[in-house]
Amino acid sequence: MDIIESLIQHVPVPRMVKVKQAFNSFEIEDVASEVHAALGQSGVLARINPGDRVAVAVGSRGIADLPILVQEMIRALKSQGAEPFVVPAMGSHGGATAEGQRDVLEQLGVTEAFIGAPIRASMEVVQVGQLAKGLPVFMDKQAYEADKIVVIARIKPHTAFSGPYESGLCKMVAIGLGKQKGADAAHAYSFKYMAEHVPAIAAVSLSRTPIVFGLGVIENAYEHLSKIVAVPAERFMDEEPGLLLEAKSLMPRIRFDPFDVLVIDELGKDISGSGMDPHITGRFPTPYASGGPQVKRIAVLGLTQKTHGNANGIGLADVTTRKVFEQTEWEKGFANALTSTVSDSVRMPMFLNTAEQTVRAAIKLSNVPDFTQVRLVRITNTLHLSEIWISESLLPEAREKEGLEILSEPEQISW
Repeated sequence: MDIIESLIQHVPVPRMVKVKQAFNSFEIEDVASEVHAALGQSGVLARINPGDRVAVAVGSRGIADLPILVQEMIRALKSQGAEPFVVPAMGSHGGATAEGQRDVLEQLGVTEAFIGAPIRASMEVVQVGQLAKGLPVFMDKQAYEADKIVVIARIKPHTAFSGPYESGLCKMVAIGLGKQKGADAAHAYSFKYMAEHVPAIAAVSLSRTPIVFGLGVIENAYEHLSKIVAVPAERFMDEEPGLLLEAKSLMPRIRFDPFDVLVIDELGKDISGSGMDPHITGRFPTPYASGGPQVKRIAVLGLTQKTHGNANGIGLADVTTRKVFEQTEWEKGFANALTSTVSDSVRMPMFLNTAEQTVRAAIKLSNVPDFTQVRLVRITNTLHLSEIWISESLLPEAREKEGLEILSEPEQISW
């Protein structure tokens, strides 16, 4: 018996119960029609003239129905006689290369064949201004030289800072369209000032570039689109804060708080920019955002396939598996850290040989007085919270909660 096993062998693994959590499930049934309805209601297409070269800014996140959103935007612009093309608006993502950013879009299903328009990927930027403190403001060169720019963005809480403008239209303008240089400049003063810099940078770009409107979307707790709205460029600042509050109200959550141990089966950049969403785990990479449940210890058992070895966010866990350590491609996470200036997220926590050892270690580290009464929750990842596993000790509480259905009897599950 090795030394690690001898230290945790006495820690019991609790029997687990599968439960179903219910959230607001309203979703848009016909996304394509809703895109055109939103554009029609706002009247923004009147800003597009025949022959306009229109850059459509598309980011790197796995937004629900993103290919359809882009495809229908292209069709709407063509109906006005415009010549639309897509530009990747993803800061330094995709390895901060044109080829990498094109590849990110294609992996998301945004291909030239599907959307019916060219994708013009480049890392070239132009400086369009600067903030009072000297921070430069950059814009994708091809977008800047277009006749018009349209932005597509999901509005949602950010994982590292809080404010009226987090992830959304303004951030897409400030950082996404700024490419690597813009992302690097925006993060230079740390996330402490991001809530200030995002709207300030966006305001400069909105006043000095041909951005005419944006398509903002909100997802429900099941990753389906619940709202699509077309926003004139001059209304970004006014409308986005309300949309952000709406997005926050629809987020999924773990309906137990506090608890001792959170076990997460998989972490990845395709799940969250922070690998695992801090709003779900209660563990944030910076002191400039807060929320979520009170959790003593977090154990991560694996990486998603789509993260391709990028374990950014693993540093927010307390313990993980040797498998995660061996699958990690360090340079990818380091690139994220150097751009965001957040290094804690890429530190490797203690790792153990098996998933069960990892769970036992997390329980031991939680300092619970009676291991048999540990309050433990297991989730697949922070995106999928409809069905979760809870320890037997949480069963009495689960029976009293609204919006929660018990699906199984207590059982020993495999880790």
